[in-house]
Amino acid sequence: MRILFVTSNRIGDAVLSTGLLDHLIRTHPGARITVACGPAAAGLFQRMPGLERLIVFEKRRLGLHWLGLWAATAPHWWDLVVDIRASALAWLVPTRRRAVMRKRPGHKTAQLAAILGLAAPPLPVAWFAPEDRTRARALVGPGSTPVIALGPTANWDGKVWPAERFVALTRALQAGPLAGARVVVLAGPGAQERALAAPVLAALPQAIDLAGRLTLAEAAACLAECALFVGNDSGLMHLAAAAGTPTLGLFGPTPAAEYAPAGRRARAVLAQGDRMEDLSVEAAFAAACGLLEPVARTVEPAA
Repeated sequence: MRILFVTSNRIGDAVLSTGLLDHLIRTHPGARITVACGPAAAGLFQRMPGLERLIVFEKRRLGLHWLGLWAATAPHWWDLVVDIRASALAWLVPTRRRAVMRKRPGHKTAQLAAILGLAAPPLPVAWFAPEDRTRARALVGPGSTPVIALGPTANWDGKVWPAERFVALTRALQAGPLAGARVVVLAGPGAQERALAAPVLAALPQAIDLAGRLTLAEAAACLAECALFVGNDSGLMHLAAAAGTPTLGLFGPTPAAEYAPAGRRARAVLAQGDRMEDLSVEAAFAAACGLLEPVARTVEPAA
């Protein structure tokens, strides 16, 4: 069976789509899967089982990237085409069956599940190899000490929780439910991500600086080693939840009802207004402790 899966340019949306891919892999053992995505998300799929081909296409003016993707896929006969981009491509390539995204209310995973008529949304997954895990353990350190992962960046400033609150929350967790925990700071590549992470790194000089230094598979492996992830609404937040890490997503202006982290131990904490500044350290601390239960909530965050 040959499957074409067209997913997002954005890391967060692409991570959320991995649950649907995982369902297809389990439902169709031995299927040969081609994944088409943007360059930022490509690393999510390089370790995926059953991957026959990864087509990376960059956005071009006048939608010409779709022409290139059509040229790469139209010569093949597909058994199933799944298009979460809701493009015309699924209708322009030969296939026995097509499943195309339609905008619906509800969480993004439920919208994705509806493409294939699934009643229960499949949870996202993170694929990484033994060598990614080996590097992660070398970077993060011995497993006897808990690790707090911080994701203080986002793709626009309105989604960024103030750096001093990340620091206050971290110190409260280190003094309480995650006593003596090491800290890892993660971010994507580029100057903007580095600038957003810099104040947190400066205030936590003992933190392990992994900002912009990992592939997505390595980042997933590092996150899988952590006791807790706390971060803004971002692709990294979704990757943490997919990796199985207890994940606390911090939300202000973006809709948590649609984009809260999806995982077995994941939750969103919402600001009491439209700004990230309206989310208190106390509220984030309480939500983090809820994720870490049955650890007793005995320590209040520092002022």
